[in-house]
Amino acid sequence: MPAFEDTELDSNRPQTPTINLKKTMSNGTLNNGTHAKYSHILPIPGDDQHPGSIEVPASRSSMAETGNLIHSLSKTDRRGSRNSFGASLPIPRPKRHSRLSSVATADGRPSRPGMPSIQPTRDILSSQVQDIRGKATAAAKDMAFAFDIDGVLVHGDRLIPEGQRALEILNGDNELGIKIPHIFLTNGSGKIETARCAQLSKILHNPVSTDQFIQSHTPMSALAEYYETVLVVGGESYQCREVAKQYGFKDIIVPNDIYAAQSTISPLREHFTAEQRATSTPRDFSKVKINAILVFSDSRDYATDLQIIMDLLQSEDGVLGTKAKSPTEQSIPIYFSQGDLLCPTEHPNPRMSQGTFRIALEAIYKALTGHELERVVYGKPELATYKYADEVMTSWMDTLHGEEKLPKHIYMVGDNPASDITGGNMYGWNTCLVRTGVYQGEGNDDENPANFGVFTNVLEAVQTALRKELGQDFKFKWSDAMNPVTGAHSASAIE
Repeated sequence: MPAFEDTELDSNRPQTPTINLKKTMSNGTLNNGTHAKYSHILPIPGDDQHPGSIEVPASRSSMAETGNLIHSLSKTDRRGSRNSFGASLPIPRPKRHSRLSSVATADGRPSRPGMPSIQPTRDILSSQVQDIRGKATAAAKDMAFAFDIDGVLVHGDRLIPEGQRALEILNGDNELGIKIPHIFLTNGSGKIETARCAQLSKILHNPVSTDQFIQSHTPMSALAEYYETVLVVGGESYQCREVAKQYGFKDIIVPNDIYAAQSTISPLREHFTAEQRATSTPRDFSKVKINAILVFSDSRDYATDLQIIMDLLQSEDGVLGTKAKSPTEQSIPIYFSQGDLLCPTEHPNPRMSQGTFRIALEAIYKALTGHELERVVYGKPELATYKYADEVMTSWMDTLHGEEKLPKHIYMVGDNPASDITGGNMYGWNTCLVRTGVYQGEGNDDENPANFGVFTNVLEAVQTALRKELGQDFKFKWSDAMNPVTGAHSASAIE
């Protein structure tokens, strides 16, 4: 199994020289007043442009090779690719949250400024147990989980029952009463993070905070510092437009805006509802310079989206209706939030996802231009997502336990060998493959084997990992009888 090189994991390593991408304005000029010009090798923003971001070497999966479209992600090494422009891909740095800044506990009880929070009895008891069982507590604080969502915890809006119980254990329903850090790392997309977390909290019957949640386009928020006018593609209705607004993008265009202004642009589209027209914002796009294309989520209209994207990629500086002087030069950069071919849904068999749309675009671009499409992919198994996950995990560890550190033992639980397992393996995590989603095979996956094992469901994976780190006799249930002073089962007696 290929792994990320040590040099790839070092964010401070020197980058291969390249032309840094400057911030572009809506009129298509650079911030230094010169005209925007992109070469065939698209430059990527550098850290010198945005000190608050983290530089991550971009990468790409082997699915981009249009000559090998039938190959899976596992066929070739991902470390060298057209996504590796010799530059860096910026990702946002999560805001660190001080535990002392909170004015309420998790259950809403008030706290006193400068004084410890008023804790319920169970919190007091569990803290006493943890103090007595120091070795087990330290081990619990040095492990964490990263969960894929679709196919592991839910199927669409339907709960996988074992997922609820696994999260209850990690949220404190265990013999130590301790919260074990875990984050949600999904290639899902298309909604604002707060809305998705509220939805998941309701489905899973467990709290899901935006501070522990990463969907495929979450790290793409850093790109708002570099692009003024963007085309945002994919997602239901206009939710991705709202996502882009939340991220700070200023001038956001969606395909329906363009179709409403010029319906002949789509080769096949026949129906455009009154509601779609009323919520579109058409304008004269012959006077608009689009700086970048961002595919946030799955396309709902392949024909229209592919045509508009191809028009822009072959345009002069991102102006629709124009043709680039040099057919060998790609006009503007394009970003994809993830690369999964398939996604588990309520349907009995997994459905096509964003990766199939990208492959279609790459094949069309190669056929019409004779050149490979230059593009950047986020999401699992790309390195940028795991770098960002480290930041989120460290921040969440500080929120739970007041220790701003990355746990030593991290377990990735996923259902897709080509993304969840491949990415976790390359990043050095312990990977757990479950059979409740994309993967339905017997034994381990032949091409992308999980290094920690294959499990019937997420609960089995979590329990196995906890027993490995905390002991085979670790109990997955809290009992008030664990009172170290008066309880029938003294905690000191079982240390």
